[in-house]
Amino acid sequence: MGILNLFENKPYINGQFILTATKTTFNVYNPANNECLASVENAGEEEVVNAINAADQAFALWRTVAPRERAEILRSCYNIMIKNKENIANLISLEEGKTLSESLGEVNYAAEFFRWFSEEAVRINGDLSRSPSGNNNILVTNEPVGICYLITPWNFPAAMMTRKIAPALAAGCSVIVKPSEETPLTALYLAQLFSEAGVPKGLINVLPSNRPEELSEAIFKDNRIRKISFTGSTNIGSHLLSKASKKVVNCSMELGGNAPFIVLDDADLDVAIDSAMIAKMRNAGESCIAANRFYVHQSLAASFTEKLTKKMAVLKVGNGLDSTTDVGPLINRKAVIKVDGLVQEAIKKGAKLHCGGGLIESDSCYYSPTVLSNIPKDADIFSQEIFGPVAAISTFDDIDSVISSANNTDFGLAAYIISADIKKALRVASLLEAGVIGINQGFISDPAAPFGGVKQSGLGREGGGDGIWEFIEKKYIAVDW
Repeated sequence: MGILNLFENKPYINGQFILTATKTTFNVYNPANNECLASVENAGEEEVVNAINAADQAFALWRTVAPRERAEILRSCYNIMIKNKENIANLISLEEGKTLSESLGEVNYAAEFFRWFSEEAVRINGDLSRSPSGNNNILVTNEPVGICYLITPWNFPAAMMTRKIAPALAAGCSVIVKPSEETPLTALYLAQLFSEAGVPKGLINVLPSNRPEELSEAIFKDNRIRKISFTGSTNIGSHLLSKASKKVVNCSMELGGNAPFIVLDDADLDVAIDSAMIAKMRNAGESCIAANRFYVHQSLAASFTEKLTKKMAVLKVGNGLDSTTDVGPLINRKAVIKVDGLVQEAIKKGAKLHCGGGLIESDSCYYSPTVLSNIPKDADIFSQEIFGPVAAISTFDDIDSVISSANNTDFGLAAYIISADIKKALRVASLLEAGVIGINQGFISDPAAPFGGVKQSGLGREGGGDGIWEFIEKKYIAVDW
């Protein structure tokens, strides 16, 4: 537990941890054993104002810093994360529950955003052209959008934070981060590390709170906030968009998903199973891009279900810090109850249970890896994000019907296709309504690739060459000489 002594459990504003005016705290628990890890001081309206003031002052200076200098500081953030990755990973496993190997993977992935955007920071090029009419020259410059309010989720507390901070800083912006109340400790520790890496005071501020609505109200009162970037549920994202519309605030939204996993008739079953285990079981299924609906061609369905069941049934569920654990706990009891409710409702409607299907210990956050088949079309498990270790399998007999079924959702974040025929797989990919698609692989996240969804799965893209442009405004200057 020594990692908990490396930082303070308070809001981080203008380069230091501060006492709050609210004089209230909230507890952070280890989902593996319900142990209270820390009591964290609640940020309130006064802390929001102080954070905005600090971010405003920092932004005025940071926007003038040479791109190369900004890039070097981002690269230092990458280096310090790699140097301290064991500490960060242990903290993630403590407060989020995922296995230590997955936490180490998250740290490497999270750090990579700083390395990637350190290289993008020096390539924010403008444009110069002659107007077709000949009346003037068209000069286009790219400028940082301003102070950004970044709201991050609990399931990837390091990666979802760096995926937003890195491009914002690379573009010349300052940020205020609101981490999830379930996992604020990782954000507070990272803020301190970034300061040690040379990030100027006030450029990164972290406001932990279990009263997000109170913070949002204070944020939207201040016209200096120019950007909202949110990762989380579609319901909350829609609410934030409604509030932002009244101030016409620039928004990026990475929202919910309902990813189809399609196994075509020519699929290699070994590839299908290996991909399915990654796409479904990464972080115990608590991922917005987790495979949610399995569509398997009827000629392969029996074999696929049998092989997947054998893999899922032997997974060891336990504390993520135990090196022998395959699947950690879900984030809290509420999540466990939701997952079990979806499973039991599907079974009552006729789904067949092959393994799992129950809580491990009545008052714990563990849920057994579960495989269901013969999913009824009206089962909630096919229309809602499961966010748990449950594979729900249905069958299809032709490509057109499975494409129609896969697209029959309000969401469009991720999708997976397994096929030995790349031409066929690419045809299906072109017809799927999703922003991120994996072909013959279950791991699709990459800092160098644009990430985001369509329909109610979001607005904008994070990562890749597109990510930095979410934090930039173009300025057109008409000039003649």
